Order: sequence, then C-alpha cells, then structure tokens
Amino acid sequence: MEMGLTQDELSESLEVSRQTIISLEKGRYNPSLILAFKISKLFNRPIEKIFNPDETEEQ
Repeated sequence: MEMGLTQDELSESLEVSRQTIISLEKGRYNPSLILAFKISKLFNRPIEKIFNPDETEEQ
C-alpha cells in the first residue's frame, strides 16, 4: 500500500471493516461519499485521482 498501512490499520483509520477495504481494493464495492472523502483526506489526494468513475467495472 502507498502509505505502508496494512488493511487492518487502514480499516481502523477509516472506521470500516477490513472486508470493506478488501472489497474496495478489488473494485467490488463503491464507497459512500463520506467514505470516499475520508480516503481522499487520508491519502491527501483528490477523490478523482483515487476513484475513476469512467473505468470499466469488472464483471
């Protein structure tokens, strides 16, 4: 991970489950707007640099 965080550490920082982090990483889950902003703030990057709504979803 970019910041050297484990999935457990990231889930704790974002106040979500580890399963949520796994689903986000695999593209199986679209975060709520609140969670997207938390992730954006944590990584100090614009939301659109983290989540690209134009990418084709895996089926």
